[in-house]
Amino acid sequence: MTKTLSPDGGEPGDLQPETLLVHGGTLRSQFAETSEALFLTQGYVYTSAEEAEARFTGASPGYQYSRFGNPTVTMFEERMRLLEGAEAARATATGMAAVTASLLSFLKAGDHIVAARALFGSCRYIVEELCPRFGITSTLVDGRDLGAWERAVRPSTRAFFFETPTNPTLELVDIAAVSEIAHAAGAQVVVDNVFATPLLQKPLRHGADIVVYSATKHIDGQGRCLGGVVLGSKEYLDKHLQVFLRQTGPSMSPFNAWVLLKGLETLPLRVRAQTETTGRLAGLLAEHKGVARIFYPGLPDFAQAALASKQMTGASTMLSFEIKGGKADTFRFLNALKTIKISNNLGDAKSLITHPATTTHQRLTPAARAELGIGDTLVRLSVGLEAYVDLAADIERALGCSMGA
Repeated sequence: MTKTLSPDGGEPGDLQPETLLVHGGTLRSQFAETSEALFLTQGYVYTSAEEAEARFTGASPGYQYSRFGNPTVTMFEERMRLLEGAEAARATATGMAAVTASLLSFLKAGDHIVAARALFGSCRYIVEELCPRFGITSTLVDGRDLGAWERAVRPSTRAFFFETPTNPTLELVDIAAVSEIAHAAGAQVVVDNVFATPLLQKPLRHGADIVVYSATKHIDGQGRCLGGVVLGSKEYLDKHLQVFLRQTGPSMSPFNAWVLLKGLETLPLRVRAQTETTGRLAGLLAEHKGVARIFYPGLPDFAQAALASKQMTGASTMLSFEIKGGKADTFRFLNALKTIKISNNLGDAKSLITHPATTTHQRLTPAARAELGIGDTLVRLSVGLEAYVDLAADIERALGCSMGA
């Protein structure tokens, strides 16, 4: 196999993201195929027993078993590594497998996590319920409050974990400031960057140590398959992540890696168009009489607009808003939508909307949801690639239904 990082043999650093996402990390076989090859294999053949031994001891590079590594998966990992600007990347079966591995690969009994309270429901489960089973304690804080991060630190604190923008209210966490607090305490910073995508925010550049994605979302972008990825330093990979993934087995399938490689090729086009449409819809919703409140970092009156412009290059393909009235009015709005589909997924080419209180965050207690601002009238919209005029018409018609018009 020969490895090609760019179309002209240049260094990857010389290329723009759009080019890297088409050519980065490509491995070509002896057939010199144009598209990335799909290696649907479990194992690999060695020319001798000595070669097999050398592979397993690490003395000789190469593949051993697709749970440990696979050429198609390697291409996806390398392309993500180049895009993120990380030293290393490892793919996982799902986004939640990435979150779990990113933390449990280096934490142990007696360690402590400080996490932002505004987390996706499954991430809260990992921090609040799963980790304590293994003797790992946690403290949840208001991620916007730097003083809260500082006060939560203990001598045993080893990890800070947060998402920014948050799901579903798009609160922001100051990555640079929180990373400084964490590093002073000797803790690693893990950032879930799924809402921003690697195109609109680079957490590693702001001081984060580890970045995780659900590749199921924007990276695939077309609702086809599951996947996740963890990115960080080579030291973190060698000392912690690789052995955890190898022994516990949350492996990405080669087929899913191939699908995700195809998704990455169009990621800049999709995110750019979706972000533009989201901004226009945010402006429309901000002025609509049927909307009580809107959450979107691209609006000038967004509470954290200065921070958004500091650490993000775009305002996201996601927005959330509250319908005037109650739960019945909100459900009436959702049920009246025609073009926009009800689904708890996001980052898709199709516009998708969900009611967080009864779907993605329904496991939280009513008090926890209230603390996060997730009420019965809040909806989360993931904007797709449809024409703005069609989405706007769909929303305005449905809002009319919610108000009994």
